[in-house]
Amino acid sequence: MRNLLALNWKMNKTPSEARSWAAELAERFEEGDAELAVMAPAVTISTLAANLPAGVGLGAQDVSAHDSGAYTGEVSAGMLADLGVGYVVVGHSERRDYHGETDAVVAAKAKQAQANGIVPIVCVGEKLDVREKGEHVAYTLAQLAGSLAGVGADVVVAYEPVWAIGTGKTATADDAEELAAAIRGALEQQYGKRAAEIRVLYGGSVKPDNIASICVKPNVNGALVGGASLKVADVLGMNDALKNA
Repeated sequence: MRNLLALNWKMNKTPSEARSWAAELAERFEEGDAELAVMAPAVTISTLAANLPAGVGLGAQDVSAHDSGAYTGEVSAGMLADLGVGYVVVGHSERRDYHGETDAVVAAKAKQAQANGIVPIVCVGEKLDVREKGEHVAYTLAQLAGSLAGVGADVVVAYEPVWAIGTGKTATADDAEELAAAIRGALEQQYGKRAAEIRVLYGGSVKPDNIASICVKPNVNGALVGGASLKVADVLGMNDALKNA
């Protein structure tokens, strides 16, 4: 299965900065074994659509749970699809924490994405206190079940231990594999044979020097990358690391 590098810019880069980033990537990028896709702020999506090099996908960081209507400030899946978006992140821990998104809301957003031909990247993962209690597997699988309720198999799952996001702390490759394997088992129960086609990503302080050791694990199929996605040099470093893994 081909690895996916989902590059989550979060609330970074203006449209002009995005254009410069895409131009630099286009000069230096050589398509490798991994698929690259940029999860961009909504205001930069059109710019990236016109400037990303061939072979690099376009993604969004959020989507409305509604198809249209009086929802000021929200962006629908149909709008994103019209811009050429192929992926959208739903259920990121920052959305869950800062905006109170429940598993049911995440599932509704994922279904909206799928209804418009966009693959949702559904995020799950535990906070530090849950891991310290040894409840990280049960917690994450319960979150996954709620977030995938009624959602089709055309999905990507990203396991992000919340304590490792933007902290410089990284789960070990074995930690990532433990949860990825558990997630894979849950996907098999829900989707049967189709679960073998679903990519499970790891996210949380992923960098060029650790990505290969994580993605070499049998149930990890790429990474959801935050800070290291902002510099083209780091993106190329991760791409090269996976070529040589």
